[in-house]
Amino acid sequence: MGKDTIVIREIKSDDDPKIARAIRSVLIELGVPKVGTAYEDKALDYMTETYNQPRKAYFVLQQNDAILGGAGISPLDNYEGNVCELQKMYFLPEARGVGLGSKMMFKCLEFAKNVGFDQCYLETMPYMDNARRLYKKVGFDFIDEPMGDTGHYSCSVWMLKDL
Repeated sequence: MGKDTIVIREIKSDDDPKIARAIRSVLIELGVPKVGTAYEDKALDYMTETYNQPRKAYFVLQQNDAILGGAGISPLDNYEGNVCELQKMYFLPEARGVGLGSKMMFKCLEFAKNVGFDQCYLETMPYMDNARRLYKKVGFDFIDEPMGDTGHYSCSVWMLKDL
């Protein structure tokens, strides 16, 4: 699969079941707990509606009719400050290791800057080594405690980047 045959674009309602399946598949593959993580988020089944609001966006990786993954930006829940959160960034195995993560990060962080956020926060799992390497590569730093209240209490790695 050539990465140039994959398009990064904003989510459409037809994508909702495909991205929900893709994300849950990746979470199961990686052994992520089903509680206290994105797996149980109600928004997973209504991504277009969830992200069709001011200062929010969700982007998908599309190849032909398939959705291979995605990532989104949203204001950080339950936090006073001009901070967004990188949310639900998961790719199916066939979309990994070909530079799409960096492209997706650029797209998301560019959106966050353009809508005026000062910082971007994320949560991940300690054993997601490739994801953590990507986040460090694009300028995220580890922080000692969570920010806001995302409901993802099973995620024990927190990172922050100045925009």
